[in-house]
Parts: sequence; structure tokens; C-alpha cells
Amino acid sequence: MANDVLGNALTDYFHGKRRDKLLLHTSYTDIEEMPVDVFFRKPENFPELEDIALALCDGHVLDVGAGAGSHALYLQSRGMAVTALERSPQACALMQERGVRNIIQADFFQHHGSKYDTLLFMMNGIGIAGSIDGLKKLLRHSQSLLSEGGQLLFDSSDIAYLYADGSVKRPSGYYGEIRYQYGYQGIWGEPFNWLFIDQQTVIQLANTEGWVVQILYEDETDQYLARMVPRSL
Repeated sequence: MANDVLGNALTDYFHGKRRDKLLLHTSYTDIEEMPVDVFFRKPENFPELEDIALALCDGHVLDVGAGAGSHALYLQSRGMAVTALERSPQACALMQERGVRNIIQADFFQHHGSKYDTLLFMMNGIGIAGSIDGLKKLLRHSQSLLSEGGQLLFDSSDIAYLYADGSVKRPSGYYGEIRYQYGYQGIWGEPFNWLFIDQQTVIQLANTEGWVVQILYEDETDQYLARMVPRSL
């Protein structure tokens, strides 16, 4: 994977090399710093939303976009079967170093052949959909990965507030479709699309795609946790 910017930043941070900052260029601001420590939170520092999601994990869990492996390590410590799925080769090597036992380096949309009881998308991991159309694709692919009675757990947030005062130009399409690019040590990775989706839109879309949605938690910043199950299961 060319320019594994995020993986390099995570690896350096873990090994105590913390002078350089992980930067994030977005379509709604210029450049901001991405705090790397959030990828290494210990269970006692997980926010309530993540505590709830992890408590609801059942059976064989696929931790999608596992990053540095903090959620996978926690589930492992509870004796659960968990597979960490991550695109970044450096992050996968780091997770192995940290003790994650089952790791797959792959793009979620290219991962086939296994069945899981829980698909876990934390830290807005469902954002990999990139767009409304991409979310439809993600949900269809998720159905192919779920065992009978399986579930999908994810968090996201409504980012309408970004455009409330008119200082940030609203996108021509869905306002939660944004563009990101990581930078580290003077090297910029490939730009990628990322999705934040509000509750009403995700419920409407999921129902159209044959899923039942439960909103399990929401906070004062419009961040929420949802559980989805295919209507046919």
C-alpha cells in the first residue's frame, strides 16, 4: 500500500516517536491535527457509546477498520472470537506486535468467504462507504458476511452543524459526504471519500435496503450508536 501514512504515524506513536503530527486535510477546512492517541485508548477510556457497542458484540466479531487494534484487544481479553480487518499493512503489523491474534489485511469490500455474527464499525468506521450510494453497497456486502441472526453495529454523527453559519460551503450532494487526506512527515496519502450520516437518512436508506435499525444511544453532539439487522434474518 503506497504511502501508508496512517500506518506509519500509528507505528511511530506506539514506539514513542511522537514529535511529528498526523495531519488531516478535509473538504470543509484547511488542515487540522488528527490526535493519534485516540487509536490507543485503554478500555477505561472508551466513551460510553463504545462501551455499549462492545458489550453488545456477540459470537465471531469482525472489527472493520481496526486501526491499532484497541477494540479487538479488548474483545480478545473477554475471550471473544474477533478478527481485525484493516487495509493498512503497517497497522496490521502493529496490531500483531500488540497481540491481536486474528488479523486480515484487506479492503472491506474485497473481503469474502467468511461469516460473522457481528460486524463492528467503530469511530465512524461506516464512513468507508464514502457516499450514500457507497453505503448501499456496504449494506449489501454486509449481508453476504453475516451469519443467520447476525448484526451490524456502528456509530456516526450528523455534521449539519458544520454548515449552520454559512462559513463552510455546503456540498452539492449529501452534506455528510466529505473528502479526507492524511499527511505525516511531509508525505501525503491518497485522498479518500468519507461519510457521516444522520439518523433519519440512515433509517430511510436501511429500510429501503432491507434492514431494521435501532438507535441505541445518542449524545449532545449528535453522535449516535446504531444496531442493524437484515429484515430477512
